[in-house]
Amino acid sequence: MFLFHWVQLLCFITILIVLTPILGKFIANVLSNRQTAFHPFFGWLENLCYRISGVDPAIEMTWPAYAAALLLFNLFGLLALFLIQIFQAYLLLNPQHFPNLSWDLAFNNAAGFITGSDWQAYAGETTMSYLTQMLGLTVQNFLSAATGMAAMLVLIRGLTRKKTMTIGNFWADLVRSLVYVLIPLSILLAVLLVGEGVVQTISPYIEITTLEEGKQTIPLGPAASQIAIKQLGTNGGGFFNANSAHPFENPSPFSNFLEMLAILLIPAALTYTYGILIGSKKHGWILFFLMLFMWAAGLGISIYSENLHNPVVDAYPNLEGKETRFGILNSMIWSVSTTATANGSANAMISSLSPLAGGVAMFNIMLGELIFGGVGTGLLSMVMFVLLTVFLSGLMVGRTPEYLGKKIEKREMQWVMLAILVPGCLTLIGAGFSIIYPSALSSLSNAGPHGFSEMLYTFTSVAGNNGSAFAGLNANTPYFNINLGIIMLITRLSIIIPSLAIGGLLAQKKITPPSLGTFSTNSFLFVVMLLSVIVIVGALTFFPALSLGPVIEHLLMLDNRSF
Repeated sequence: MFLFHWVQLLCFITILIVLTPILGKFIANVLSNRQTAFHPFFGWLENLCYRISGVDPAIEMTWPAYAAALLLFNLFGLLALFLIQIFQAYLLLNPQHFPNLSWDLAFNNAAGFITGSDWQAYAGETTMSYLTQMLGLTVQNFLSAATGMAAMLVLIRGLTRKKTMTIGNFWADLVRSLVYVLIPLSILLAVLLVGEGVVQTISPYIEITTLEEGKQTIPLGPAASQIAIKQLGTNGGGFFNANSAHPFENPSPFSNFLEMLAILLIPAALTYTYGILIGSKKHGWILFFLMLFMWAAGLGISIYSENLHNPVVDAYPNLEGKETRFGILNSMIWSVSTTATANGSANAMISSLSPLAGGVAMFNIMLGELIFGGVGTGLLSMVMFVLLTVFLSGLMVGRTPEYLGKKIEKREMQWVMLAILVPGCLTLIGAGFSIIYPSALSSLSNAGPHGFSEMLYTFTSVAGNNGSAFAGLNANTPYFNINLGIIMLITRLSIIIPSLAIGGLLAQKKITPPSLGTFSTNSFLFVVMLLSVIVIVGALTFFPALSLGPVIEHLLMLDNRSF
């Protein structure tokens, strides 16, 4: 890489590290209901939400009541988004007169956007009206991120409270996350993006005459507002089909830098928030730097692989499928960041990446997207592996496992294993069945290991609530729309519900003071064990499948062979 690339990468990492404690402390104050600089400007909105809904934020819930409120609220969002899509042609703000969506595509989109997956089997500029984009998709981007933060807060309360049945109020947690964190940050980022040239309008599409006297339609729309929350909320998706490679979504190097930073910003800050709220900033920093190390390792492998000579296409470096305005480094930072989180957006075609770089993107999702991960849910995934590590270490020394003074026992571990195993099972079962099912195979555009990677990546993406696509697969069929939608819903619940249950169970326990026999979670040994558990679980679950896809494709590439 050129010196400029190294400088840019160093600036990116430095800014991320500097902003993590600043934003993390702010979010901790918001979630603790302390006054912040935004309260004088947005406090009226919080109070208005409570008055309209008739909610008393001071009334706390048990974890089953909290879960019921969360599920009913998201079920309402699912139905509302579904109805908006199937009646789109009769609603306002549809200047292009787009027709109603089919029920299976509408279901898939609704499932994707309420779970934060934002899986897209459609082209936004030819399918969705402005009202659907704004009232449907953008609103759910906010709500899915706020739901993840609420679930994270329940687990934190479970770790810090003692001998209590209540774990907070879902409505208060949801509203505060929206009003003081997601909305203000999205407004700020949207204004910056508009300043860089991202479109934000409700004017109809423009038809122009080209230099060759041909006609071309220029799509427009309220893109900046949706892009801001899709990145900050780690939702992903694209207002336009080309996603963040489109010049109307991502027009300049500065907008590209801002969007890449926004993908990681809140998930990274939440590690510091976690440290503050559990009373151990050091532990929060340990989780942050472990995530950063894994992110950097994936980035290093991806950059190395992309700069290898590819004898199949005789390219060095290989720029096919990448936006030349941004180049390889920015494509790799985006690829690793969007798959390490639950973002799923793209500024380059993942299917066009070198086999190892595509394999890194896939493996990031397979790990449970705990390398920063989604807003709230990424930290939940990491804590699940922390609990598993603590439990295994306790078994090795013959004492009851403890984490932050709370005993980790049978019931907690049953929920932990559910959260860890369900996404992997659905990934492998779904891909395994689809690779032999004729209707699914007909959607593939590639043969051999790359075609297998297309199918495996699809189910990995939806089971990991990521939403990015390997491309080359026609997923807009009833088979894929229905099955992928169901998987997105199940896997979202498989991390949310166990987190609420564990939080509720731990809140009922007392806090045991540390002793000489307590396994420190702030030690280097703990970091090594945690990293080992994450990698071993990921390798044991997915290495055979990865061997049939990216690994063998890389070896064939070096031997100048392709399918």
